[in-house]
Amino acid sequence: MGLRFCLVKFFGWGLAFAALGYVSYNIVMAKNKIHELITEFLEYLEVEKNRSQNTVRNYDFYLRKFVDWAGISRPAQIDTGVVRKYRLMLHRFVDPKTEQPLKVNTQNYHLIALRSFLKWLAKQDIASLAAEKIELGKMEERQVSFLEGVDLERLLDAPLKLKMPEIIKKRDKAILELFFSTGLRVSELAGLRIDGVNLGKDEFTVRGKGRKLRLVFLSEGARGWLKQYLHVRQDTSPYLFVGHDRAKKGRTEDGALTTRSIQRLIDKYARAAGITKPVSPHTLRHSFATDMLLNGADIRAVQTMLGHASIMTTQIYTHITNQRLREVFKKYHTKRG
Repeated sequence: MGLRFCLVKFFGWGLAFAALGYVSYNIVMAKNKIHELITEFLEYLEVEKNRSQNTVRNYDFYLRKFVDWAGISRPAQIDTGVVRKYRLMLHRFVDPKTEQPLKVNTQNYHLIALRSFLKWLAKQDIASLAAEKIELGKMEERQVSFLEGVDLERLLDAPLKLKMPEIIKKRDKAILELFFSTGLRVSELAGLRIDGVNLGKDEFTVRGKGRKLRLVFLSEGARGWLKQYLHVRQDTSPYLFVGHDRAKKGRTEDGALTTRSIQRLIDKYARAAGITKPVSPHTLRHSFATDMLLNGADIRAVQTMLGHASIMTTQIYTHITNQRLREVFKKYHTKRG
């Protein structure tokens, strides 16, 4: 009402409505401007930082959700007060479907996207809040699920125990052996191409998160089963692992297995092996890392083989290995008194 009264006093009613329209137009344009900046930032992530489409899509969602919630029209309006209220909103938010609050790591994803945007704004000399002023929520100690011993061997051998076509047995056995040999992520394994895996060597490169290349190594068992599987293949798909059933379910147009179909087959073999706890492709990745560390591998080497950008990520395994060392000490060290 105050703005309208002032406009009427100076311009009269006709000009007042026109001026109000101009003000509303400018507000809309200002909001569009910050959305334009977000678009420029996302393009920077894609082109300059070589981030994946998934990352770009997630950052797009998190940032637009923030500016729309806060009613932000200019980067300069992002301050500690706004961020504090935003963090409080995230902390109190309850998912209407699950009736559960957001996990701390999910809350942090929103804040990480905002911090990255603020860092980019600073590089563009656009005034806003310093990214360093946004602290992430403290994460709970992460629980790592892995397999070893009898359970691991039962899972790896499960495809050979079920009644299935020979080609599917060999394919699935090769998948399980490759997971445990390399510690690949499921998306990395699903995207492997035949021409990218040289079976004449014990190693090949894979493009992981951030499209970064890293070297992984083949065990004798993994290489042997891959050779057997490829020997019986009669299709022309360039992908290493494809579907061999007549239905298209569980694979892409070119025949490659999808990440979801690989997750399903691992779950199937875990149940067939009599393993009661949930088992996923990431369980095998954890099993690879744990096995390496328990057998004396350097944590920096394991970090490189897993493709972790930060050693902090790899250190989740030290809790397991430290506990195991304690058990070994108690069992084998000379007891006195």
